[in-house]
Amino acid sequence: MPRKLIDITLFISFIAMATSGMMMFVIEKPSFTIQMHPVHKLFGLIMIAAVVGHLSFNYRMLLNYVKTTAAAVLGGVLVVLMVVLYGVALNNQVPAEIAEPMDALAAQAEQGGE
Repeated sequence: MPRKLIDITLFISFIAMATSGMMMFVIEKPSFTIQMHPVHKLFGLIMIAAVVGHLSFNYRMLLNYVKTTAAAVLGGVLVVLMVVLYGVALNNQVPAEIAEPMDALAAQAEQGGE
């Protein structure tokens, strides 16, 4: 039973993350991104918990997948791509005079415009 609950949670959180992420990708407005941020953030946390549960049930199978050359190479390429993109993103900071007012407005929007 726990396995079924984790799998359903993982599936629904994936749908929420994918649809909110794709909407933010297609509708390239910071105001829309801020509007969708609570949904994306909450289901991101739910998805992390579900992935941890899913991996606890399936870690042996995952280890068997990694033993194949194609899966190991693909995994390695994706890890390198992720590290490079994080490096680029973290070194591409928004100037403080733009970031501070934007962060304040985002906090205000998340609180319901108070």
